[in-house]
Amino acid sequence: MDWLGLEDKVAIVTGGASGIGRACCDGFAEVGAHVVLVDVDEKRGNQAIGELGRDFGGNHIFVRMDVTSRESVDAMITKVVDTFGGLDILVNNAGINIPRLLVDPAGKEELSEEVWDRVVSINQKGVFLCTQAAARVMIQSGAGGAIINMASEAGMEGSEGQSAYAGTKAAIYTLTRSWAKELGRYGIRVTGVAPGILEATALRSDEYERALAYTRGITVDQLRAGYKKVSIPLGRTGKLSEVANVVCFLASERSGYVHGTTINITGGKSRA
Repeated sequence: MDWLGLEDKVAIVTGGASGIGRACCDGFAEVGAHVVLVDVDEKRGNQAIGELGRDFGGNHIFVRMDVTSRESVDAMITKVVDTFGGLDILVNNAGINIPRLLVDPAGKEELSEEVWDRVVSINQKGVFLCTQAAARVMIQSGAGGAIINMASEAGMEGSEGQSAYAGTKAAIYTLTRSWAKELGRYGIRVTGVAPGILEATALRSDEYERALAYTRGITVDQLRAGYKKVSIPLGRTGKLSEVANVVCFLASERSGYVHGTTINITGGKSRA
């Protein structure tokens, strides 16, 4: 594990209380980094940070934060700098997905302005606010850093019933490339990862599956069966830890010349 050289690095993970974010927190803690687990869910966040210390030891903190609020983001960054003296890594993982149809003649699950604004605010504006605040600190320190953005294969392929989500994830690809061109001069590497079908996360709730099944004109049972029918050359869904492993690699100097690109983690899956 020393191969990554992340011991004592300070890593912020947004949406770190569950799913991919939690797996990333575990991955960083395992290699000796100081983890800043950030989430809007205070109860789940405190529980997760306790488990992190129990399982891996080390100096880790939980910070409750709303990624859509500049004031909340700035307060989190201030707390991190006050606690650890700086920061080295930001993982923009926080995100939501609310399945809706652009037009629903039945009027049950049509994309509303309220849903659109909520998804864009968390998935896109939140990445902007967190990256801007973290980059300011990294530039001021002169030590560079690593920023990893959570995209999705849906951002490249589109997704029936999930246009708002897919649109925000498509933006992550171009934000990653654009910010890489701006921040590289300061030694800050910006990359992304785009997971495909993974083991169940908090995003795949009963409510989410019911809404998604409706938008596709199938039952929830048919939707779940479909997860297994998608052509994945490796023949299985991905593990959360496999995403976390790539994130940790991208955060390390072992990937020191990887910059401005987004890596697919899909088991070879494609629509072709």
